[in-house]
Amino acid sequence: MVIKKCTALFLGWYFLAGSCLAQDQDGIKSSLGSLPVGIGATFVDGEMYYLLNVTPEVAFGHFGCGLDLNLRFSKNGKVRAEYKNFGEYLRIIRYVRWAQKGDPFYIRVGLLDYAQLGHGFILYNYKNTASYDLRKVGMELDVNFDKFGFESVISDFAHAGIVGIRGYIKPLKFTSLETIPVINNFEIGASVVSDWNDNANKTYSNPTNSGALSIFGFDLGLPLLSYRVMKSTLYIDYAKIIHYGSGSTLGIDFHFSGLGLLAVNAKYERRFIGAQFIPSYFNALYERERYAVLPPSLPGVFQFTSKAEQLRTTGSSHGYYGELLISVLNTVTILGGYQATLGIKNAGIFHAEFNVSDVIPSFVLSAGYDRKNIGQLLKLDENSLLYAEIGYKPIPFMVVSTVYQWTWTRNPVGVYKTQRRIEPKVSFVYNF
Repeated sequence: MVIKKCTALFLGWYFLAGSCLAQDQDGIKSSLGSLPVGIGATFVDGEMYYLLNVTPEVAFGHFGCGLDLNLRFSKNGKVRAEYKNFGEYLRIIRYVRWAQKGDPFYIRVGLLDYAQLGHGFILYNYKNTASYDLRKVGMELDVNFDKFGFESVISDFAHAGIVGIRGYIKPLKFTSLETIPVINNFEIGASVVSDWNDNANKTYSNPTNSGALSIFGFDLGLPLLSYRVMKSTLYIDYAKIIHYGSGSTLGIDFHFSGLGLLAVNAKYERRFIGAQFIPSYFNALYERERYAVLPPSLPGVFQFTSKAEQLRTTGSSHGYYGELLISVLNTVTILGGYQATLGIKNAGIFHAEFNVSDVIPSFVLSAGYDRKNIGQLLKLDENSLLYAEIGYKPIPFMVVSTVYQWTWTRNPVGVYKTQRRIEPKVSFVYNF
């Protein structure tokens, strides 16, 4: 009976809307919250499942909370095994947060999307959600006492993973120079980030090494502009990967906010990379890069890949990183970032986000894309992550949409493979 109802609703949607793309319901909320209930279908690597999706979300004051419960039924009525232990049941919690990053006190527990510490020279755009089937529950916690403070990240409460903290101090605020505008925000920071996963430090020369991989760093930040609508900081970062190499960067950022009409954020870094060092080591693709078992091949050939092995064979070089975000009227947001090593082809890493809301009435569109080893920019393979959303609200409480995700999954012996998800659905949203 359930399957027949799902089929009828799905077919009704299909003839109304055709094919389109979607990720989640973050853009469908009132001042307090929403209770979207979606019915449709999911296509995982070509196999179809009927879908019941419930994603309630609440936000009032500084508090926000979102859940994500998905029940997928095969054509013979069996529920897809997505919740098999306590850690996987925790994945139902998409996030619980207080405030936003940059506020005096900020905490977020759940899925981490594009987390960073400091200027991002060690951990930047990190995701613990690279694969839907391998989602984790982590935490960001930041405290700012104005004169000093800290930022921190934990990637996974259920298993050993990334733990990082950056402490910082503004020393001039403890002196008579505290009253000097702009320069009194001169900042000194120190960071340490470790991956405690057993596979974090495995290389071909030491395939049984199960020790943590750790990086420490120092940074200086000198404000150049500090106005309500315009800010800019010149900064220097240095980082050292324990038992490997080190690197440094000189960068500048710029932030402009024009009365809600236009916002522009930009940064540029020139990087000086020593042998056996990779900047922004913990990034959006790290959970896939850390360690992967390869399918069986010839005898005597190493049967895994790891980021530590990539690190071990990296030579010294110079590189750069550039990023630009433009937001118009809080309705159109475009973000692009690219890092590359000079003189080495197809070694760049690209990140992009795109979001449109309320530009066209009742139309929802957003997308995100990450890719390393840039050769063909838009090629989807094991070096890519992609989500996209497109939807339409024919009436205020109903959303017609589809999810498209290009991620990875891992079999029981640790072999990764790419995974494509297409998820057309109809959502009925109760706002409160």
